[in-house]
Amino acid sequence: MGTYNIPRNLRGESRILIIFSVKSLITTAIGAGVGLLFYLLFSICGLGMVGVITMAAFALIGYAVGAVKIPTLSGLPFTKKIGGESLDEIIRRYVKFRMNKKIYIYTKEENE
Repeated sequence: MGTYNIPRNLRGESRILIIFSVKSLITTAIGAGVGLLFYLLFSICGLGMVGVITMAAFALIGYAVGAVKIPTLSGLPFTKKIGGESLDEIIRRYVKFRMNKKIYIYTKEENE
């Protein structure tokens, strides 16, 4: 018998430091960069520990945006449409939708 390769979607599967993919490492660094601004602000006020906690929280939020995929839950109808997609793709589509300045009006004649 021969050996056959089964094609797989390998997008974003390369891991750095076991838990980080390239995308999650970048979003963690962005979150930590935003948290660094708060750290500097709190350290000026003499609250360095609060700044470190805030920076860690922003880094954790950045990691979640880059690594979390939305599960498909049968009890929640909106997860049937977005189940299996990563959180950053959903946020990107939402921002594009909000930036669109068109106004859509549906009338009863169009729906029938």
